[in-house]
Amino acid sequence: MTETTANDRRLASAASAAKDDDSDGMSYLESLPRRLVTLYLPLFVILVVLLFPFYWMALTSIKPDEQLIDMETYNPFWVVKPTLKHISKLLFETQYPRWLWNTMYVAAAATTLSIIASVLAAYAIVRLRFRGAQTVGAAIFMAYLVPPSVLFIPLASVIQAYGLFDSPLSLILVYPTLLIPFSTWLLMGYFKTIPFELEECALIDGASRWQILTRIVVPLAVPGLISAFIFSFTLCWNEFIYALTFLQSTQNKTVPVAIVNEFVDGDIYKWGSLMAGALVGSLPLVILYAFFVEHYVSAMTGAVKE
Repeated sequence: MTETTANDRRLASAASAAKDDDSDGMSYLESLPRRLVTLYLPLFVILVVLLFPFYWMALTSIKPDEQLIDMETYNPFWVVKPTLKHISKLLFETQYPRWLWNTMYVAAAATTLSIIASVLAAYAIVRLRFRGAQTVGAAIFMAYLVPPSVLFIPLASVIQAYGLFDSPLSLILVYPTLLIPFSTWLLMGYFKTIPFELEECALIDGASRWQILTRIVVPLAVPGLISAFIFSFTLCWNEFIYALTFLQSTQNKTVPVAIVNEFVDGDIYKWGSLMAGALVGSLPLVILYAFFVEHYVSAMTGAVKE
């Protein structure tokens, strides 16, 4: 009985010492001045840097024309008597809704094709274990590093030869050349975190490779698929060079190209409508990230959520 009591005292003493060590290690957060310097100030700076572009776009899109021109009389960081004239002109006097639909259609279609191809490629490289699989994976990622400015001229020749010039279908077929390499590399890292024993058990039970992929690997890799989808969709949504090269008709243009071509006339910039178009065009991506940011972060770190 005495020995048990002595052991309990030693355990209690060790726990108390560990607690004191932890409290000492985090004691710098208990002081308000130190919290201001080490926590709140950096967070404030990060928030200002990240949110200021959206604030500036929103501010410019509701400013009257005289406040956009006269920066000396009016405060450039604030607005007096805001107006919705620029947003109304954007939505009802231009083809902006069609441009928005073109962007959505092209991004969704190209992203879907890229994710399907990336899933098949990543699974084959990681799970089938053929000779040279690592070399193939590295080559696929290296293809992502090729600048689009190098590829758009030969791709334009191919698109012209097949009669797809000035068609959204040209972008749907070309964008996977940018999306598949990175998406495959991302999914390769995520598939490696899925226990291989699950597939071995399925193979013993008579499952085919296709059944293993569709019923085991893909359901477990949903966060990785969401991350690859968000990355690919964002890249398609913001892409400029290919859209500028392959699309000529006003009604077929995507948002990044259309707002630049339609609201910039030589050295005259229609800043109100230009910023309104950029702001409205960024809202779908903001909503997408807001709903799936947890899955995006978990997939980028290679974690499998239980």
